[in-house]
Amino acid sequence: MHVQIVLFDGFDPLDAIAPFEVLHAGGTASGGAVSVELVSAEGPREVVSGAGGLSLRATGTLDPRRPGVVLVPGAAGRVGDPADLEDDATPEDAIPVRLARTLETGLPVLLKAAMEDERITVATVCGGSLVLAMAGLLQGRHATTHHMGVDLLDATGVHAVRARVVDDGDLITAAGVTSGLDLGLYLLEREVGPQIAHAVEELFAHERRGTTWRPDGPEPATF
Repeated sequence: MHVQIVLFDGFDPLDAIAPFEVLHAGGTASGGAVSVELVSAEGPREVVSGAGGLSLRATGTLDPRRPGVVLVPGAAGRVGDPADLEDDATPEDAIPVRLARTLETGLPVLLKAAMEDERITVATVCGGSLVLAMAGLLQGRHATTHHMGVDLLDATGVHAVRARVVDDGDLITAAGVTSGLDLGLYLLEREVGPQIAHAVEELFAHERRGTTWRPDGPEPATF
């Protein structure tokens, strides 16, 4: 399994680094069954995050035809209401603004191509699902995000689910920032096996938490 973690200007470092470390460790534990790299839509470059100017280097260009996983993090910055994107008073470093700016890059086209390829699973952490939703790529899908962005998911035609991780087949989304750890472990469990995932979980001294939701089984009755 090869994983491409996408960096964009203003990304949240923990959204990217948490799954990177988990998946890299999974590659070691599995004898190389997992590989992971940092990429951007523009190609190799230093990408400045939204957290204090911290930057990471994308070593490659996002390839929407490479089988495996494409993982999209959210943004870091001032907390703002996603409904205020049209408000001229919204600070330029607000998270909703930084997420919306991805729509002005080549990223949405690449993500659309990735989502159309049955050999690729698209995964997101936190506001990463909002990037896809604002690009019109998640209508009718089940997904989650940070609790402050759930209403925006609903507004874009997504079936928003309040869960730690949501597995909708070739789309796997995770909630708040630290859920990137749980997403990475879930990807290892699903794609490589539970023993590898458990070994990495023990190595990181992290106990997975929250619900992993799938659209399986009968729908519950109204309480």
